[in-house]
Amino acid sequence: MEYLKEIRILNINFPQKRALNEELQAFSSCLGMFNKRDKEKSCFRIFVHLLEEKGYLSSEQLAKRSNLSRATVIHHVSRLIDSGLVMKKEQGYFLRFGSLEDLTKEIEKDVYSTFKKLREMSKRIDREIGD
Repeated sequence: MEYLKEIRILNINFPQKRALNEELQAFSSCLGMFNKRDKEKSCFRIFVHLLEEKGYLSSEQLAKRSNLSRATVIHHVSRLIDSGLVMKKEQGYFLRFGSLEDLTKEIEKDVYSTFKKLREMSKRIDREIGD
């Protein structure tokens, strides 16, 4: 399955076992969910609501739960869709995976597949340059 448009993994210092919220934030940071413009960690809050729901949430429901505007929710959900973490159906938005462990397995597969394609391409390029 080709869901990911952008794979972003940041190598961060993972905390020793800490409070659940701190571990979720470290996990999310590693996936590049935070940026300097998102001072309120809105993207993270939306991600957590979707993780807790285990089903579909509309942009209106996410806005209400996150205390954000619908436009802000749509902006962040679009980023999560682009990263392959969230999918959309008529009923609303949902996480692409059933658990964080499933998520990490899927990302690992996606990264492996991407590097396999890069490796194949690099061989072809090396052959062309070498001739």
